[in-house]
Order: sequence, then C-alpha cells, then structure tokens
Amino acid sequence: MEKMIAVGMVWGATNAIMRRGALLWDEALKSSAKPHPQSSMGQKMRISLGNWFKLLSIWQYSIPFLINLSASATFFAILSDAPLSLAVPVTNATTFAATAIFGIFLGERTHLLRAFFGTALIVLGLCFCINSY
Repeated sequence: MEKMIAVGMVWGATNAIMRRGALLWDEALKSSAKPHPQSSMGQKMRISLGNWFKLLSIWQYSIPFLINLSASATFFAILSDAPLSLAVPVTNATTFAATAIFGIFLGERTHLLRAFFGTALIVLGLCFCINSY
C-alpha cells in the first residue's frame, strides 16, 4: 500500500513541476517559427520534431518527466503483486491530491478551500477503499 501511495505522490509532484516546464516551453514556442498553412508535410514534421526537442531540452520539464517515468515503471512492478482494483484507485487518487497540493506549494493560483475540500474527500475515499481490503 505504501508503494502505491509513494508512486501517486511522485506522479503528483512531477505533474505540478512539469507544468512549470511546459509553460516555459510555451513561451519559447511563441517566439519560434510556426508552420505556414501551405507548408509541405516535411516542413511541418521538422517544425514539430524541433518543438519536441525544445521541450525535452528544458530541464524543468525533462528531469521531472524522467522521474515520472521511473514512477510509472515502479507502478507496473507493483501491479504484479497488488490487485488491480486497489492499485489503480489508490495511485490515481493520490496523484490527483498530490498534484493539487504540490501546485499550491509551487504558488499556482487556486481556490484553497475547494482544493483542500477535494483533497479531504479523496483521502476519505482512499480510506474506504483501503479498509474494504
């Protein structure tokens, strides 16, 4: 159970951090060349690949992304020993709550009362889910 919650926490934290990296990428894209509507398919593909490389070159995105992928590998390892009907709700609910909490810690503008109320409901649902096993 602890591993499932840990994976959800890592996913949630990295989701919030990757959002910041994606915003940096978005700013970089605004200043770069965009494909002309009548560009060839090859030109559009080159611009698209260039955009992906720009995203991966932003360390604020790529490092959390690699950590997120590592948590995904851990999740698949957990699935070999845990019932799917428990592992998926626990990790997904934990991810959702952790994303909200880490987003608040990172200074994202949000309605605090709603975020904490929603997180409390998630924790309550997790308790029901865990106690039923």
